[in-house]
Amino acid sequence: MSKDSNEEIPKWKQDFPIEQKEATHVSRREFAKFLTLLSGALAVGNTAIVVKSLAFPEKPLEGEHPICMEADVPEGESFQFEIQGSKVIPYLLINLGQGEWRAFEQKCTHLSCAVKYRHDIGQIECPCHKGYFNPRTGDVIQGPPPRPLPQLEVVIREGQVFVKAQTA
Repeated sequence: MSKDSNEEIPKWKQDFPIEQKEATHVSRREFAKFLTLLSGALAVGNTAIVVKSLAFPEKPLEGEHPICMEADVPEGESFQFEIQGSKVIPYLLINLGQGEWRAFEQKCTHLSCAVKYRHDIGQIECPCHKGYFNPRTGDVIQGPPPRPLPQLEVVIREGQVFVKAQTA
């Protein structure tokens, strides 16, 4: 019994008829050229970032910014807000009760994950890596964050909540 030539070749080889000699071969010289171009592109990108940061520095937060009405955030709850500036930064306003208010930058100091206030445990939590912060001071309680959360000063005037840059 003689087999047909198509029966001897597996189906997948019929569907993908690429010979080993047809495969792309990359020489060391071509690979080195690719690495050089890639390194050059990375250097140009890093230089652009440095030039941008030097030419357009971030402006510090100035003045008071109205956020919400005091009645809008119940005791033990939090409120997320943003302040428009040189870039938009998300913040977290927390009503700790008994007239005690705090506002923190909402980005974890570990890897910039969004933090949230958990009233049930009385801490600010970073859910990405289980980092916890003190809601009164912003200090690290547990986990990988290396430094406290940046804090804003909260001012209550005539039932309205304002924030401004923390004074030293």
